[in-house]
Amino acid sequence: LGLMTPIAWMFLPTHEHLREHLISHSTIASLIQLEESSFQGAAVPICTFSANNMADSGYQGTFIRLASFSGVEIQAPKTLEAIRDKNCPWRYIAAQLDFRVIPGSPVSYWVTPAFRRAFAQGSSFEKLATPRQGLGTSDNNRFVRQWHEISHQTICFKAGNATEALESKAKWFPYNKGGGYRKWYGNDTCVVNWENDGAEIKMALIGKNPNIPRSEREYFREGITWGLISGSSFSARATPRGFIFDVGGSKAFPRDKDYLFCLGLLNSKLATAFIEIINPTVNSQVGDLKKIPVIDIGRQAEKERENVQKAVECARSDWNSFEQSWDFQSLSILALSADSPGSIELRFREWVGAVKETISMMLSLVESINRIFVDAYCLQDELTPDVSIEQITLTVNPAYRYGGNLAEAEQWERFRRDTMAELLSYVTGCMMGRYSLDQPGLILADSRDSQAAQLNDYEEKVGKPLSQVQFKPDPDGIIPVLDGEWFEDDIVARAREFLTVTFPESSVKENLRFIEESLGKDIRKYFCTDFYKDHLQTYKKRPIYWLVQSPKKGFACLIYLHRYTKDTLNQVLNNYFRPYLKKLDARLEQLGRDQLDQDLKPSERTAARKEAEKITKVLKECQAWEQDALLPLAQQRIELDLDDGVK
Repeated sequence: LGLMTPIAWMFLPTHEHLREHLISHSTIASLIQLEESSFQGAAVPICTFSANNMADSGYQGTFIRLASFSGVEIQAPKTLEAIRDKNCPWRYIAAQLDFRVIPGSPVSYWVTPAFRRAFAQGSSFEKLATPRQGLGTSDNNRFVRQWHEISHQTICFKAGNATEALESKAKWFPYNKGGGYRKWYGNDTCVVNWENDGAEIKMALIGKNPNIPRSEREYFREGITWGLISGSSFSARATPRGFIFDVGGSKAFPRDKDYLFCLGLLNSKLATAFIEIINPTVNSQVGDLKKIPVIDIGRQAEKERENVQKAVECARSDWNSFEQSWDFQSLSILALSADSPGSIELRFREWVGAVKETISMMLSLVESINRIFVDAYCLQDELTPDVSIEQITLTVNPAYRYGGNLAEAEQWERFRRDTMAELLSYVTGCMMGRYSLDQPGLILADSRDSQAAQLNDYEEKVGKPLSQVQFKPDPDGIIPVLDGEWFEDDIVARAREFLTVTFPESSVKENLRFIEESLGKDIRKYFCTDFYKDHLQTYKKRPIYWLVQSPKKGFACLIYLHRYTKDTLNQVLNNYFRPYLKKLDARLEQLGRDQLDQDLKPSERTAARKEAEKITKVLKECQAWEQDALLPLAQQRIELDLDDGVK
């Protein structure tokens, strides 16, 4: 019998009975596992194999693995090379009875005797912590949000069980949804509507499969989560109390005494190797984790727990150092010690020094954890404890953050640019009242009907009147972003004010120079062209500062979602847009006089003519935009429900 098939039957739990039948009643004589891009125009994981219709327990089958060779043209030559050369490194010999040593009997023909011994001698991971799939809402667009979209006061972050969640009267609760490759802690950005014990979701699930929330008894428990799609390397994260979890962010719940051991094992090189054996696809299912072998690490247990605890604390601190965390307090370069250098440049250099120490410490912890497990499992000949710097999953690690083929110097140059962009994002947050220099963490992140109520909330949360705060929030939460300083609360003018307040020992000119060198452009040009792009990326295309902008960018301002009222666009129209047009008209008149002024140099009259032509175009565009868009929207006095999220 000869077949070409998808590789699903070789590994997935749903085909375990088929594998058992093949092992018991037939003999796989040869098998070639092709690379995914082995056919023109298609990316499909397939294999081709031949089998004899009789069981021969002593037969050594031949297996060729082409997973490392990408491309249509290379598949056949590499196959023929393996056929000709018995010592070829992608050619394997295996007896199919060996497959039974591994739970589920996957056709993992490349597994060495040392790994098979680990499976044979170890107990299964599920005896320490049963992995579980979680809630499938049936409609994530309806029930799931990024935490920063909605009113902060409607979220409960600390519910320890269903009763506490119900008593909190909250609508939204933290939601594990997996996320990208990151170990130890983080990727916590989503919330789910579990108001009234999930009443709306439970109603939506009626008639669906499943028609009840999975694993509901496990909600809000401390546990370990991971992403369903793991790619080339598996990563697990500690999750405190308060979370609901879904399928993409499945979860395991070890006993307290086993918690750190389990997290360390899952984040070791062994876990990735075992999962690759059990199910070498991009998805890491709960059934795969259940089968990971667990071996007692003996006297190294205490050291392993200490290292894991330090790694979690380091990753948590890193995650909370950026705005995407709901526990973000302040920027790291602003939170350095009181005796830190005065200028932004010196602060940045000091911070980079601290960052490099953190990366080095985490690298040491990770390799120590790997070494403990490699030694305990007797896999020294199969694995080394070493990891590449790209696998240190801290946001402050440029090698992990940017990856790719950038040289180290280029990575740090990009890190410098992004750090200055993050500074300007925080500065804008302080302008909007989202943050304050007088109080760490979120300040205004809800919604109120009036700006007076918003500012009262601000004073209450910072614990002092506006007259005494270091850097005042904008009164109306509307910040002009124009090509010149046309208003007192112009975004660049306010940024200069912020630098004056926060870095009093150095000049604004000196600090602006460093910021602009890092960004690669003038700060005004950055705010006008790049700021919003960076904001969209930071907040995953769910921006909280909204750009109100004419089609050809003649007028632009930022408004803050959490300070929006039904009168905000009227204020944009009457307090900024129309006054701006009047200022342009006045400037146009002056330029007209300048063009006729014979006392001016010809070059100055030419410059006046060019500026006048530019302003004329802006006025024409803005007048049309007012009638077509801004005025009709302002007249509608649209009210927003933050629960809708950013659409």
